[in-house]
Amino acid sequence: QVQLVESGGGLVQAGGSLRLSCAASGSISMINAMGWYRQAPGKQRELVARITGGGSTNYADSVTGRFTISRANAKNTVYLQMNSLKPEDTAVYYCAADIILQNLVRKNDFWGQGTQVTVSS
Repeated sequence: QVQLVESGGGLVQAGGSLRLSCAASGSISMINAMGWYRQAPGKQRELVARITGGGSTNYADSVTGRFTISRANAKNTVYLQMNSLKPEDTAVYYCAADIILQNLVRKNDFWGQGTQVTVSS
């Protein structure tokens, strides 16, 4: 089985920074793309940032220039550095991964439990 565990959320003032981490563990052979999504109250879950196995990245327009996604393949971990935070960034942030298991089955819908990010004005 595979687990994704997020950490690093919290309460921060507008203009501040937070760094989220998501560590994958379990019967993993290889991790392809990893991403961060967020869901604010009353809104649909949306993609924030994504990074492929080769390191290519893409971002939502609303976070481009403020957020940076990176990964440490040796640690099966993905990070999201969030700078210049705004109240509208308040949401539960979820980590997701596309993983090839040790039995060589690929599953692209692993999710973490989510971590709350609250930005006060």
